[in-house]
Formats: sequence, C-alpha cells, structure tokens
Amino acid sequence: MNSDAPAYGLWSLVIVNSVVFILFAYSFFKPRTGRDWRSFGAFSAFLVALFAEMYGFPLSIYFLSGWLQSRYPGVDWFSHDAGHLLEMMFGWKTNPHFGPFHILSFVLIGGGFVLIASAWRVLFDAQQRHTLAITGPYSHIRHPQYVGFILVMLGFLVQWPTLLTLAMFPVLVWMYARLAHQEERDVRAEFGETYDRYAATTPAWFPRLGGAGTARSSRA
Repeated sequence: MNSDAPAYGLWSLVIVNSVVFILFAYSFFKPRTGRDWRSFGAFSAFLVALFAEMYGFPLSIYFLSGWLQSRYPGVDWFSHDAGHLLEMMFGWKTNPHFGPFHILSFVLIGGGFVLIASAWRVLFDAQQRHTLAITGPYSHIRHPQYVGFILVMLGFLVQWPTLLTLAMFPVLVWMYARLAHQEERDVRAEFGETYDRYAATTPAWFPRLGGAGTARSSRA
C-alpha cells in the first residue's frame, strides 16, 4: 500500500469532486423552496465532508489510528487505500477498488442517481401537465428522488466511511422523511382524493415485492 504519490492533502480533488457531484445532483433535484434548499444543502455538506476526508485530511483515521493499528497491525492506515475501511477490516488483500464493498458502493451510488434522474423526468412532465406523478418510479414508491439521495449517501458510506458522515447520515434521512411528509400534505391539498387513492396503493419508501402500485396518469 506504499506509494510515492501523496495519500492526502489533495485539496484540489476535494473541490473538483465536491463541485461535480453537487452540480450533478442539482441538475436533477432542482431545489425551489426553502425546504428544498435546506435539504440539498445538507446533502452537499455530506459530500464535502466525505471528499475532505477522502482526499484532504483523514480525520476519522487519525482519531481511530490507535485502535486500528492495534487490531490490524499489518495495515498502513495512513495510505490512501486504507481509507476503504471495510475492505481493510475484512482482510481484502488486493486492490480495494475491486473489493466487494467498493463494488456494492458503485451499485448503490449508480442506482441512486439513476433513480433520481428517472424520477425527475416523470415529476417534471407531471408538473408541466398539472397532473399527479404516478408513473415510472412513482408507480413503485411515492418518494423516489429522496430514496435516490439516500442510496447515494449509503453507497458513499460503504465505500469510504467516516465518523462525520456516519453521524450526518441519520440526520439527513430524518430531514428527507420530514420533507416528504410536508410535501405529501401539499400534494394532498392540491389533488385530494386522487392522491389518497394513489397513496393507499403505493408505498412511501420501500416498493412492494409483488409489483407496482398505481400506474395510470391522473389529472387534477
């Protein structure tokens, strides 16, 4: 795991990665209200905290270095590869970028962004036609965009867990759940019984294993 290249202190990579992922998420989420911006801001803070430890300064490794070195004496914990904590702790001996947890993280992150993108297209079309978004991902769950953001954050946690992002994750999940609840009240006020029927057949967060709920477009 030793290399002549610096493992940390790469603050330009912190900035580039943070900007790229934040702008990518913004292009699909498109916050409008104060609630949206607070939620998006918290997600952005999660990404900045993650990349600051991934490429800048390994604060979590620094705090845990004594315990980690005593439990896993053969690992150079201040090398960059050692930041993939789960691969290291479970004894993955080769390149951690090809480890099972890293691959799982790519599946979660990629799936999350695909879900955000596909949900946004359905939601944008429904808003243009002043209808309720109930097709595509919305036929399986009522809050696919928020689920997408949660999957992205979970994927990054699996890939590169840190103390700060682990603490931020449940707070962000709570924020998304609260935002979803507030938005449901607004949508119910606009669409009334149409939304009640949709909500009665479509789960909020976890799709039914038996298939989709409502799949027909409804007008206000």
